[in-house]
Amino acid sequence: MSDSLRSVGILGTGSCLPDKEVTNYDLEKIVDTSHEWIVSRTGIHKRRIVDDATATSDLSTEAAKKALEKANIKPEELDLIIVATVTPDMSFPSTACIVQSNLGATNAAAFDLEAACSGFLYGISIGQQFIATGMYKHVLVIGAETLSKILNWNDRNTCVLFGDGAGAVVLGPTEKDKGILSTYLGADGEGGKFLTLPAGGSRMPASVQTVEENLHYVKMDGSEVFKFAVRIMGNAAKKALDMCKLDVADIDYLVPHQANIRIISSAAKRLKLPMDKVYVNLDVYGNMSAASIPVALDEAVSKGEIKKDDIVVLVGFGGGLTWGSCVIKW
Repeated sequence: MSDSLRSVGILGTGSCLPDKEVTNYDLEKIVDTSHEWIVSRTGIHKRRIVDDATATSDLSTEAAKKALEKANIKPEELDLIIVATVTPDMSFPSTACIVQSNLGATNAAAFDLEAACSGFLYGISIGQQFIATGMYKHVLVIGAETLSKILNWNDRNTCVLFGDGAGAVVLGPTEKDKGILSTYLGADGEGGKFLTLPAGGSRMPASVQTVEENLHYVKMDGSEVFKFAVRIMGNAAKKALDMCKLDVADIDYLVPHQANIRIISSAAKRLKLPMDKVYVNLDVYGNMSAASIPVALDEAVSKGEIKKDDIVVLVGFGGGLTWGSCVIKW
């Protein structure tokens, strides 16, 4: 990082998860699947699901409050709120604006961004730039999803994978050579067709036909996404390490996107990183898209598994297709 730029770190983390758990055994009752089938292919045992009255902004607000409390930052001290999500409350106003109102963060600009499961890492990279250049001092970045609302619960290839939740971090200036050391983002729009929500936008507005054809639900080519993820996870982590002149051997903790245990294990193997240095919680939460990494990060920090001066690598991939990684000196 240039001497003219400020170092940026994570001042506080927070998360919010719905109370309701849906186990694989529960899913056996509504779709043609089994606990053993799901676990063997994904590593997922259960996931959290919101009730009908809970929206993405509700989870986001609670996660944000916890992150602000840990950072000892008041809502009015925030300069910017970024919410990464593919399940906003509505097209507009943005979920970030709703969160701003909920928090009373009257001095903050606010916007949503959409990079699917990579969204939180995109948000971290954007927030870092605002603070590093001196434009802003405190940025709240939230990754939040209520994916249960866009799942076809008769499609066993998708409904068994996803869960709901929100995670948040407060970014701010930190000591020189500490905090975020590098971020790396990428995209391959040619692969966008492999993970989509076809209807509801300007290409295919909502109609009786789109509803009848289940086009407002997640569609995924699992095989193609799996192949992409296995390749990109390790590569993205190495790229971010190269950017700050570190090596895999320097990693104290890897916090990956929680999509599939086989993808995570493969990435760790490619990096030659033992699994005891990898944080995994997908067995109890499933894939929470943009919320996966910040929820896992908050848990790891809260448990004391990430300590001062640890080198932490965050890495993820998602629809778009997109990917991102980040190296932090805690």
